[in-house]
Amino acid sequence: MTPIPHSDRRAFMGFALTSALAFPVLSACAAPAVQAAARQAPTAELAALEASSQGRLGVALLDTATSELVGHRQDERFALCSTFKLPLAAEVLRDVDAGTRKLDQFIPYSAADMVAHAPVTGANLSAGGMTIGDLAKAAQITSDNPAANLMMAELGGPEGMTQRFRAAGDAVTRLDRYEPMMNHVTAGDPRDTTSPAAMVRLIARYLTTDYLSQASKDLLVGWMIETQTGLKRIRAGLPAAWKAGDKTGTAMREGMTDKYNDVAIVWPPGRAPILIAAYFNTLIGYGETRDEFQAVLAEVGRIAARWALA
Repeated sequence: MTPIPHSDRRAFMGFALTSALAFPVLSACAAPAVQAAARQAPTAELAALEASSQGRLGVALLDTATSELVGHRQDERFALCSTFKLPLAAEVLRDVDAGTRKLDQFIPYSAADMVAHAPVTGANLSAGGMTIGDLAKAAQITSDNPAANLMMAELGGPEGMTQRFRAAGDAVTRLDRYEPMMNHVTAGDPRDTTSPAAMVRLIARYLTTDYLSQASKDLLVGWMIETQTGLKRIRAGLPAAWKAGDKTGTAMREGMTDKYNDVAIVWPPGRAPILIAAYFNTLIGYGETRDEFQAVLAEVGRIAARWALA
């Protein structure tokens, strides 16, 4: 068990999402610390899943009521892929909270800014730009790459984003390049990587403390719930009645192993949410999305659900 830094515990215990999203007040009473102390970490289950998966799996599970963090390869580095777009959107909202920018700030762009996978920015190219709020939503919900690049440039580029992670207390996660080059991560390359534990703590910072305003947390969580790209990953392994939101990341590049990632917030009924970060690398590159590898992350969801209710 790896504890959350002491400075964040009070914020975890008092976390609540407003009724605008129809979620109940979440508190430590929902999942007593004595319960967390008695349950067994699913380390063996996650190791067994990796052994049967034809790949390398990193997972971190965080109970926001107790600050209990468990996992497998949770402190090892994995390629971020598009999971970075969740903290990127969060940092835009942090600037809005600080009054240094507004969600309706217009960001101009042109055909020169287009890169692969531009479902929203491409459709709005003739308009000459989009608001930064709409760019943040597009990056989170559809994983639009030009939207992410435009926001990252506004926030100081990859170096500026890395500095923001440090300011949020994350000493591990780093961004070094823009899309799509940031997906070119080979074994041992630290560029554009995170660890499951670092990512789950970073997301906890944004979603369960006062680092963002309640309005910004509600907006970000709403976007995560609206996201559909991970329906075959963590969310596929959860009980159907559970509320959940996530951000996926995928990379299939020649000369690299394929990468399937997912970061999620999950609400077990009547309990405080759990946060899940799962990063999976195949042993070889297949170059196309394969459901058997997405199913590895669905099994992470099932394991996480059993642990949350133990």
